[in-house]
Amino acid sequence: MFSWLANAWRVPELRRRVLFTALILAIYRLGSWMPAPGVDSETIQNYFSGRGGTILGLLNLFSGGALSQFSIFALGIMPYVTASIILQLMTVVVPRLAELQKEGESGYAKINQYTRYLTIALAAAQSTGYAFLFRRQGVLDADIGRMTLIIITLTVGCTLLMWMGELITKRGVGNGISLLIFASILTGLPIGIAAWWNGGPMEKLFFPLIALTIIAAIVFIQEGQRRIPIQYAKRMVGRRMTAGGSTYMPLRVNMAGVIPVIFAAAVMAFPPTIGQYFPQTQGFVNEHFLPTGVPYMLLQGFLIVVFTYFYTAVQFNPVDQADNLRRYGGYIPGIRPGPPTAQYLDRVLTRLTLPG
Repeated sequence: MFSWLANAWRVPELRRRVLFTALILAIYRLGSWMPAPGVDSETIQNYFSGRGGTILGLLNLFSGGALSQFSIFALGIMPYVTASIILQLMTVVVPRLAELQKEGESGYAKINQYTRYLTIALAAAQSTGYAFLFRRQGVLDADIGRMTLIIITLTVGCTLLMWMGELITKRGVGNGISLLIFASILTGLPIGIAAWWNGGPMEKLFFPLIALTIIAAIVFIQEGQRRIPIQYAKRMVGRRMTAGGSTYMPLRVNMAGVIPVIFAAAVMAFPPTIGQYFPQTQGFVNEHFLPTGVPYMLLQGFLIVVFTYFYTAVQFNPVDQADNLRRYGGYIPGIRPGPPTAQYLDRVLTRLTLPG
């Protein structure tokens, strides 16, 4: 394994991409510790102490601890994730967006532009909610001028994070947004390791076993796939006869990946964010949207299932796949081309998605 990594490190392009990704992540972590202007970070930290099990604690986790510092990156990348959810949902109900999605690269570029605009709007709304919430709780002493400066700073910080994520995707390694979220969650790892090390002997024994079992199960599900046999008939292309053949269409058990979990967490953050503007709803929000509470877990589980099916349908359209097979002379043995093939693929995908 180490020899493979050493050989990969010798590739100039790969080495440059890895170093660029590391630089962007380092800038992100540095910005997470820089408080917004006019903010007493110690007072904010005292307010967050003991709130690890609340929705604010969960949002602080996704921001990598930046929210408890009320830093320039306090919003994290979640406004962008929320904007992406809204735009993907709108592609189903807005014909214009559905047409853009079918136009290829130019259409996706336009949708990404709309996503950026919506991200800025959501970041401005969320930063306003946080600023007034902390001011109402007495942990932020600021007049209207300073409040405006804080709101602008947080909005610009979120916009900068969105740009950094896109830079990693284009010039770095992997998906930039996913890496930023991963880096945020990873900041809590040292605290978790310290708690495990200071725990009892049973915790020290069983926690690694449970963690390894979960990792093995995730890898098993993630790598699992259903291979549907595809047969291609001989056909004329110009003056040349193309040979037929057989192959397979791989359908992954977990085609949506971790995206539905991120989507569900972003949606569950909506009510507390909106509740910041209405103090009379704080009691209801704190009671029903506690991350450790049963209602929260049930609703989040339901949303994960819904988003899994939705995102899988966006990623893999059985009708389009059936049309492509028929266009290139392919068919599934025992299944007629066209609508029967689409129905068969949809049925198989539905059964695969539930356990995934």
